[in-house]
Amino acid sequence: MMLWRSVVVKVWGTIIILVSFVLLVLTILMLEFIENYQVDEAEKELTQLANKVSTIMEAHEDQSIARSITWELTDELTHILIVKDKDTYWNSPNESNDIPHLNIEDIAKDPVLESVLEKDQKISKRTNLANPTKQIANAEDAVLIVGVPYKVSEFENGAVFISQSLLSVRETTKLTTNYIILAAGIAIVLTTIFAFFLSTRITYPLRKMKEVAQELARGKFETKVPIMSQDEIGDLGIAFNQMGKQLTFHINALNQEKENLSNILSSMADGVITCNINGSILVTNPPAERFLQAWKYEQGIDMRMNDELPPEVKNLFQHVVKTEKEQMLEIMLQGRSWVVLMSPLYNQSDVRGAVVVLRDMTEERRLDKLRDDFIANVSHELRTPISMLQGYSEAIVDDIASTDEEKKEIAQVIYDESLRMGRLVNELLDLARMEAGHITLNLEEISVPQFIDKINRKFQGLAKEKTISLHSNIDLNESLYVLDPDRIEQVLTNLIDNAIRHTSEHGSVLISVASKENDLMIKIQDTGSGIPQEDLPFVFERFYKADKARTRGRAGTGLGLAIVKNIVEAHQGKIQVHSKLGEGTTFSILLSRKELDS
Repeated sequence: MMLWRSVVVKVWGTIIILVSFVLLVLTILMLEFIENYQVDEAEKELTQLANKVSTIMEAHEDQSIARSITWELTDELTHILIVKDKDTYWNSPNESNDIPHLNIEDIAKDPVLESVLEKDQKISKRTNLANPTKQIANAEDAVLIVGVPYKVSEFENGAVFISQSLLSVRETTKLTTNYIILAAGIAIVLTTIFAFFLSTRITYPLRKMKEVAQELARGKFETKVPIMSQDEIGDLGIAFNQMGKQLTFHINALNQEKENLSNILSSMADGVITCNINGSILVTNPPAERFLQAWKYEQGIDMRMNDELPPEVKNLFQHVVKTEKEQMLEIMLQGRSWVVLMSPLYNQSDVRGAVVVLRDMTEERRLDKLRDDFIANVSHELRTPISMLQGYSEAIVDDIASTDEEKKEIAQVIYDESLRMGRLVNELLDLARMEAGHITLNLEEISVPQFIDKINRKFQGLAKEKTISLHSNIDLNESLYVLDPDRIEQVLTNLIDNAIRHTSEHGSVLISVASKENDLMIKIQDTGSGIPQEDLPFVFERFYKADKARTRGRAGTGLGLAIVKNIVEAHQGKIQVHSKLGEGTTFSILLSRKELDS
């Protein structure tokens, strides 16, 4: 079946059929023409012969001599019948039983032949003597008869009938037919070879174009069609190659646009989901995939199913498609706050889907909460000293204190509260500058053992007052490090002060300093009350206090550890806390020597 669908076979078959049909028609017409031509020529010859015999019979008085001369003019296929009247006639002596010839009885049966005698007319006729109704063209007994009258006497007319079998014409036609059929066969063979060669040559560029088209379908756009001629097929090949170039250009442009779009989507911080009109997901980027995975994990859905939207988003999608307006929704998922912004996608004038932008607002909401908590905490922290300042000031104004000792005590309270307010304001300003990145470090090379010894001596008095053992342990490969001594002293002061305040009598506080892969590791370890597990993640936040029941006298502002964290991070370091309730707390500070030296 594939062979008959080939263009080569179709062109070759068309040429063969066309040529065969033309040769068949020409053969039939030529055979008919040759046969008629030969019969006409035979008829002319017989007519001339009949006229000669008639002239001979009229010119000789001795009829026997005339007949002798006439018989000499016959051949094997020709028969002469001389009729004086219906009862007197002569046949040529060389008649053959195998060849049909005219008899006197045939003349009596045929009015046309009889008219030569009766009406003195010349006739020429083809007939079948054995069966006049049989077709002459197919008859084996077909003969050609020519009749010519002649004068026997002044008042009497005779007739000369010459009949000739058409076997000779048929033999000649058969021989001619054989030659024509042979010539037609040779012509068909030559035409077949020529048609196959021509069709192959014509269709070769088309077959190459087919191969190139298949290569293009497989993605090999650099394949070209060889140009083998300057005709229409060559122009088609040139146009095909130009089409391939344009296709390559447009494919590259589309790939580049697709790659740019993919890079843009992948690099976006916001999640993007594109949906079709049925709500099925078409395109997602990594943040959107994380959103969907979080929803599937929360709902216990198979992670491999990625064409389904959460119910809240799906309801929003239906509303967007219905109203053709942008809609927004905020949902909580796995402890994170997501804002969903959905807009309709149009196909000309019809909505064909929607694009969903997912923005993780967790940090913004946390910052909003921190801001609100900050205002609340600052107000709360300032309310107590302001209230105390106001109350004791009123006591002085109203002259409630009657003795100098009471006045001095009231003044001392006012002084302490004002110091506390000043310390709170200063710490807030320091923390604000640090978080804004405006902290300035005065780096210098110091001896760490001497620095730690200074800090240790600073808190020995407070430790002895609370009956707490405060000591240090130093194990360094090198004693000199580059850092800001004032800021690090502020960090250690805060941590050691907290450790002493939260450690009961007869407890201990250990300051450990050691080298860790050329970095400086400082640990403040106490045996105090410890920090609850649920409070550990929040100890470095502003105004956070683990012991909510502590009084505010020496409880601090809740900003110390936040300031500590900012100072450590300004030194390109890290701070961690480990604690067990009732066993103690350890703060670990890692300062990178490489970062500090640079």
